[in-house]
Amino acid sequence: MRSMTYLNDSNIRITAEKLYTKYGKPLEKKHWGQFVAISPTGKIVVARTLNDVSKKARERFGIGNYVFKIGEKAVGNWL
Repeated sequence: MRSMTYLNDSNIRITAEKLYTKYGKPLEKKHWGQFVAISPTGKIVVARTLNDVSKKARERFGIGNYVFKIGEKAVGNWL
């Protein structure tokens, strides 16, 4: 039987903060207020709406991406 590792809220928050700092923060000057989806491997998609960025990220990267509103503290994880 294969074991599965589940991330708790603390681990998700830490991962999200690291990803945003590395890949999202540099977008703030040009894309403030837009949305960015960041894959766990650092691939990004930027869009004007939450719906658009979520759809594009899932199509391009599959599931498990983090979504942020650029420049603001709003974060979500789409499984």
